[in-house]
Amino acid sequence: MRSTILFPIILLLLLGASAVSEAQGLPQPGGGTPPDGDRPNLLASLALSSDQIAQIKQINAERRPQIQAAGRRLREANRSLDMAVYADVLNESDVQARLKEFQAAQLEVASLRFATELAIRKVLTPDQLVRFRELRRQMAEMQQDRRDQRTLRRFDRGSPKPDGQRPPPH
Repeated sequence: MRSTILFPIILLLLLGASAVSEAQGLPQPGGGTPPDGDRPNLLASLALSSDQIAQIKQINAERRPQIQAAGRRLREANRSLDMAVYADVLNESDVQARLKEFQAAQLEVASLRFATELAIRKVLTPDQLVRFRELRRQMAEMQQDRRDQRTLRRFDRGSPKPDGQRPPPH
């Protein structure tokens, strides 16, 4: 679930950071492509106009404090819920109250995320939107590939497989 929340936020931040760098005339890291070559250069891929860059920069600047505050509240609610669940003396009504706080914080983060995505989506042309969707799909595939690779490495190091069996010795 954490990656479900983080992926669009990271994507939007990358888009915003690219827009800010371009708007300020700063060079993109790695000459326009990241050093590892994994992450697409969103600004170049979407061919945003200077007006679009300015609009996205403004959207991100306006929403960043809200998003950061909501993220802080979500982390604090998560910690409080964790503490209530694992307290020395279990108080189920306290757990339920902390759970409701956590859910409210999750709702706030999701609402802000989708409102930001919607605002940025409105800036994009239909062609840019098609390209943006394709980039999101590619990034989701890359994330899944990385998760799969981490899982395989963990199993290769002798961790139990999902069925509880260890891999054969090499």
